Amino acid sequence: MSMSLIRAPYLDPSADALLAGTASPRKALFLDRDGVININHGYVHTPANTDWVPGIFELVADAQARGHACIVVTNQAGIGRGMYDEAAFLAYTAWMHAQFAARGTPLLATYWCPHHPEEGLGDYRVACECRKPRPGMLLDAAARFDVDMRASWMIGDKATDLEAAAAAGVEQRHLLQDDAGIADLNRLFAAMAGR
Repeated sequence: MSMSLIRAPYLDPSADALLAGTASPRKALFLDRDGVININHGYVHTPANTDWVPGIFELVADAQARGHACIVVTNQAGIGRGMYDEAAFLAYTAWMHAQFAARGTPLLATYWCPHHPEEGLGDYRVACECRKPRPGMLLDAAARFDVDMRASWMIGDKATDLEAAAAAGVEQRHLLQDDAGIADLNRLFAAMAGR
């Protein structure tokens, strides 16, 4: 299937400055959203339903201090299932980016896949290249931002996150299994990045 189904990422308003601040080819920290950035309450798409995973802002700050561009890659089948629309998702994403920026830890971009191969409605019911475990979103980010995938990281909360990263050539792939795990990931990231 053509990668033309991949939606343009939401680019942070500070994207140009963030890109100027990292050498090319650049390292990236890829982050799943639900379960890694925010607690997964199921199809989160409003600020009122958002609780941050403890330690996520510190992790992003550390990654940025070590020269990593922070990029979110998220399956959003709630769009395809008709639970919320693309406009609501993009408004929420802009709010989320603003929350990170307000803490001095801006995200570069959010890639998102609205499709589902069995439960998507209408045009959203498609087996696409962007829905994880396929690597389309990560490969698009690598091409768009000149990312060195071997020097990059992926943090997810599902095996499909790690499968997508492996297929895209990301060397460091870590599964966050509970909220307390961010502290351990911070230590691991600091140790690995310091080599």
